[in-house]
Amino acid sequence: MNKLVAWIDQRFPLTQFVKQELTEYPTPRNLSYLWNFGSLAALVLVLQVITGIFLAMHYKADAKLAFDSVEHIMRDVNYGWLIRYMHSTGASAFFIVIYIHMARTLYYGSFRKPRELMWWSGQGLLILLMATAFMGYLLPWGQMSYWGAQVITNLFRATPFIGDQVVIWLRGDFSVGDATLTRFFALHYLFPFIIIAAVGFHMVALHYVKSSNPSGINLQAKDNIPFHPYYTIKDFFGFGVFLIIYFVFVFYSPNTFIEADNYIPADPLQTPAHIVPEWYFLPFYAILRAIPDLFGGVVAMALSIIIFAVLPYLDRSKIPGGARYRPFYRLLFVVFSIDVVVLSYVGAKPPEGGLILVGQIATFMYFALFTALPAISIYEEKWLRRRGLPPEVEELITAEENQRDIREGKTQS
Repeated sequence: MNKLVAWIDQRFPLTQFVKQELTEYPTPRNLSYLWNFGSLAALVLVLQVITGIFLAMHYKADAKLAFDSVEHIMRDVNYGWLIRYMHSTGASAFFIVIYIHMARTLYYGSFRKPRELMWWSGQGLLILLMATAFMGYLLPWGQMSYWGAQVITNLFRATPFIGDQVVIWLRGDFSVGDATLTRFFALHYLFPFIIIAAVGFHMVALHYVKSSNPSGINLQAKDNIPFHPYYTIKDFFGFGVFLIIYFVFVFYSPNTFIEADNYIPADPLQTPAHIVPEWYFLPFYAILRAIPDLFGGVVAMALSIIIFAVLPYLDRSKIPGGARYRPFYRLLFVVFSIDVVVLSYVGAKPPEGGLILVGQIATFMYFALFTALPAISIYEEKWLRRRGLPPEVEELITAEENQRDIREGKTQS
């Protein structure tokens, strides 16, 4: 083995890469289990790719055969039911892990300088994941799959000047049909490999600026510990807990995340009573419905995702640690979390009665919180500095201000 490694090292920096990026990679010693969710997302991605490849071996991307091929996988293929349920449950598990990962980043302010590029690459990954999930949702060719794709692709009619052409290009036909199914299957198979490449970029950005920590203070080198064995053990423990919960759903409640209407073959002549997207799209679906105008609704829905990219510039506070030392920011985070839950509930229900007004108020609150963040963060910093901050936080803020003054030529270095 040593000779093999030496032979590889002469031609490729394997040992150096493993030491720098995997085993001896310096990591803050105070990371909590909330920092496990990045590695958990990688685990779920691997599970989704493997199960997806096996499903593709038996799936028929044909409007006349797709539904029956899924039933064939469930009933006739050896352990096909297990592969299909792992894949369908894994889709929801992926979004649960990603949303918790994002919530942790928001709470601790890990999106702030110098981690903007890492944050943006994560937002790009989220958009790729949403596109992959949407295209995969059509493939079972059930009632909810068919009509969900019909509604979502129809939203692209809001594109100025070329809306009708864009919809036809997406569907490959004038309505969702065999051409749509074929191209969605091809893209659904391709996108996970694009996601893997994007994950590589995300990891390079992470390892360059290093991981943040709950204190928000960039620790000195002497305060870091190697990633292995300290955090590999922690990650594997997290994997074990996650897999227990994951397989409980796979074996005992696999249909929790599958709409009952999706066990009915797609029928273009029979519209379901209530068309609902998957749960992880519900907040954005509620925002879309809150605005009666199609163009305005589509713009609001797109903006509700894209707006996260400008967070590093909306948060004007210099106080590190995210919500740890910032009570106003912590309150904003709690209100935002409740607002997202309300939007999810509204999105899951038919748009009728008082729920219409609730959805509109929740949509207004969603964007109002982002809009208010710059003013609140500036006022909060002044308020906190008058009250007094912990010495290490005050020292860090002062050092950053001195460095900025030097760069701007206000003082002599």
